[in-house]
Amino acid sequence: MGRAYQNRKDSMAKTAAAKTRVYSKYGREIYVTAKSGGPDPDANLALRGLIDRAKKDQVPTHVIEKALDKARGGTGEDFSTARYEGFGPGNCMVIVDCLTDNPNRTFGDVRVCFTKTKSKIGTPGSVSHMFDHCAILAFKGDDEEAVLEALMEADVDVSDIEQEDGLITVFAPNTEYAKARQALTGAFEGLEFEVDDIQFLPQTTTPVQGDDVEMFEKFLDMLNDLDDVQNVYHNAEL
Repeated sequence: MGRAYQNRKDSMAKTAAAKTRVYSKYGREIYVTAKSGGPDPDANLALRGLIDRAKKDQVPTHVIEKALDKARGGTGEDFSTARYEGFGPGNCMVIVDCLTDNPNRTFGDVRVCFTKTKSKIGTPGSVSHMFDHCAILAFKGDDEEAVLEALMEADVDVSDIEQEDGLITVFAPNTEYAKARQALTGAFEGLEFEVDDIQFLPQTTTPVQGDDVEMFEKFLDMLNDLDDVQNVYHNAEL
């Protein structure tokens, strides 16, 4: 099937300021996930997966612990999720996921990113119907049948399984993330995930060419510079 996906982390942080932004985004998401589902990673699989990703992206332990302590104490900001959709440079489709304590401010900031790059912010649902909201779990292995059997025994609704270059990738609906992760770690001792994420995967791609390439890169940089923006998904093919 060859479905393209990418790890969720931001582009490699080359400066201290960029690293700080990455740490801040993880800290905010860990806090919100721990507050909503509980601060114990063993009981909150979404939190466990998020902490594992943070560690792989070299987020310092003190950043993770500070977010967990804040969730345990019930203090801190009251963040809510916000999702914006629209069309970026070259008419590619874009989804912007945010965590915000001020939705009006966040909407204004995101809208500026669209307007300053000749892009158009749309209404909810304007492009998301052209993406699949998927849980993606990838790990080293070559026994695709054993993986499928473990998932079926756990009654996991699997969308697809790929095996390529010694890596098995499982795609499932986003609602099946916790069940799929638990089934795999329970069936295969010591399993380590290369990819452990929930993403929007585009059903089609849009070529972005010429002057639109530079504008698209500026668009992404502007969005990633916003503290409230957690993830940006798109179907651009550069």
